[in-house]
Amino acid sequence: MPTYRDLPSELTTERLRLRTWRPSDAEEYRGLWTERDPRSVRRIDADGRPTVDEIRGWLMNNPLAAEPGLGLLPIERRDSGEFIGYCGLTVGRGSFDEPEIAYELAQRAHGHGYATEAARAVVEAAARTGRRRLWATVREWNTASFRVLEKLDFYRSERVTEDPERGDSIWMTRVLDQPLG
Repeated sequence: MPTYRDLPSELTTERLRLRTWRPSDAEEYRGLWTERDPRSVRRIDADGRPTVDEIRGWLMNNPLAAEPGLGLLPIERRDSGEFIGYCGLTVGRGSFDEPEIAYELAQRAHGHGYATEAARAVVEAAARTGRRRLWATVREWNTASFRVLEKLDFYRSERVTEDPERGDSIWMTRVLDQPLG
C-alpha cells in the first residue's frame, strides 16, 4: 500500500481558515445537521440525536481524521472567526488511496464562494499528500455542489449509486496530476 503524507491540520485561503476541531465547534456542527435537506441520510432524529455532547465527543476523539492524509477540517472566516462549515478528505464511498472530498456549509454561508475556496485548498493539499485521484458523490438534486465541483475540474464519471428514496448519487472525479484551472 502506498504511503501518503498527512493532510495539513490547518489551511489558509484569502478569506478562510481550515483548522483543527475545538470542543466549541460541536454546537455549530450540530446546527449543520438541522439545516440538511430532508432527503439527506444524516439528520437529527426524532429523539434529538445526536446531541451537542455526543458530537463534541466525536470531534474530540476525531474519527474524522482516522487515517494519515485524511480528515475533515472546520472552516472559519478569517475576518470574524465565525464557524461556517467543514471541508476535507474522507474514505466515504471512495477508498484510502482515492478518497472522497466532502464539504458542508451553514446556509448563512451559501452563495459567497466559500465552498469553492475551501475545497480548492483541500484539492491542492490532497495533491501534496501524494494521492492521484479524488472522488465526490453528489445527490442528483444538489446543483450547488455540482457547481462547486465543476469549478474545481471534477467531472462526472460513469458511476451512479441509485437511491429512489433520497435521489441517486452521481460520482464525480478529478485526477490530481493536473493543475487546477
